[in-house]
Amino acid sequence: MLKIYFATSNEHKFKEAEEILSKQGITTSHFKFSHTEIRSDSLEEIADEAAETAYSQLGKPDAVVFVEDTGLFIEALNGFPGTYSAWVQKKIGSEGLLRLMAGEKNRSASFKTCIVAKDSEGTHSFLGECKGTITENLRGKSGFGYDPIFIPDGESATFAEKICLKNKLSHRFKSLLLFADYLASKQRI
Repeated sequence: MLKIYFATSNEHKFKEAEEILSKQGITTSHFKFSHTEIRSDSLEEIADEAAETAYSQLGKPDAVVFVEDTGLFIEALNGFPGTYSAWVQKKIGSEGLLRLMAGEKNRSASFKTCIVAKDSEGTHSFLGECKGTITENLRGKSGFGYDPIFIPDGESATFAEKICLKNKLSHRFKSLLLFADYLASKQRI
């Protein structure tokens, strides 16, 4: 049986991925991975480097190790915070991002997640995207990160107000489904 490890130091991300993948019949182990991320404007480049490092650190050549990098890309801010989303969240939080958006009419944004899986055959990338808008104020208590300020297209609630939306529409959900499809095809071979 194929052993699959999610390399992340973020417990919230692991729980979310574990829940989504388990519904696809995939068991995932948590590899508590911490390393200094490279700086790049490319989610895929960041995730690719991290996957290579995690695979090497895990030391199990018969396993599949995956990492993900996520960013919130706000149109009016020229894609900021983008690949710097986690750093911006730590420094100014959602409240600070709302202050940067004060008075801005264009609230269009998208969340993107790039999963990169590494195994003995190489690396494989899976990109998920969720388009939406940035709220004018914090809304909701569920989730983490920017969930209280992001409304997915076609909805009126933020991910934090209606957490069930996240596991149906989110960028991470979409990239995890693509990854699950890849794993299913790999196991059929």
